[in-house]
Amino acid sequence: MVWEITIITFLASIALIGALLFAFMPGEVGIGTRLSRLLNPTTPAKEVGFAERQKGKVRDTLASIGQVVPTSSTGSQSKAQLLMQRAGYRNPKALMALRGMQVLMPVCLMGIAFATGIYRSNPIFILLLAAVLGYMIPEMWLTWRVHARQHRLRLALPDGLDLLVICVEAGLGLDQSLMRVAEELRIAHPELSEELQLVNLEMRVGKTRLEALRELGRRTGLEDIKALVAMLIQTERFGTSVAQSLRVHSDDLRMKRRQRAEEMAAKTTVKMVPPLVFFIFPALMVVILGPAIITLMRQLMPVLRH
Repeated sequence: MVWEITIITFLASIALIGALLFAFMPGEVGIGTRLSRLLNPTTPAKEVGFAERQKGKVRDTLASIGQVVPTSSTGSQSKAQLLMQRAGYRNPKALMALRGMQVLMPVCLMGIAFATGIYRSNPIFILLLAAVLGYMIPEMWLTWRVHARQHRLRLALPDGLDLLVICVEAGLGLDQSLMRVAEELRIAHPELSEELQLVNLEMRVGKTRLEALRELGRRTGLEDIKALVAMLIQTERFGTSVAQSLRVHSDDLRMKRRQRAEEMAAKTTVKMVPPLVFFIFPALMVVILGPAIITLMRQLMPVLRH
């Protein structure tokens, strides 16, 4: 009976975690759809399919559960909302869904601890540890999503700057250049394209270019984009050449990206030490010294017995 309860609880937890990941992972666009969009940019948006409807249902369910949690202070709530935006979730219910995950995960982990009987060794500590881990896992996952999206934006920025330089040198204004770059990068770098589209939308609804650019830097939280925004603001204030400033900034970003790659390559020797010490060297010692130790034991054991 205990094993049946354990298996059922484990399967239910796996199903719940899979549903949460499925609900929050960004949907992938098929190859045929991407090619059709390249060939025909005016293709209408596709209808909401079964997967999107299920994601919406899971999000609504988690949001309804998250409403049980009392609302925190305005400062912490705005910070959490900013983290959700940096992770790419701009739905108003996304924050409540995250709170719903923070309610369900401790319950699931505590249920697993009860079903498996692990709590019997130290009930208070293990149940408290399960509750704390269940509460922290959604926040850790959100932080990981933010860093992953910022990494993709950092990789896409030099390509976007090159296209922006080409558009500006071709005679387009900065606003039209941003719109064109957002259109061209919607397949290769969808995150950067989405951010630039938001900048264009904010300028259309009445924000000035400086305000929209500052909001871009705050929304992404990426130092490279903040430096780009500061450069564009200074260029507009002092009336210098936008194309030349963008070209210099693009070269600087590429140099930084090369330096980051060299830094990561230099760290590989240090990162290889733990696997070598704990996994490879013991196996080599067993293979090299094992036959010699066996031979010595065979030769010395008769002598030691006498």
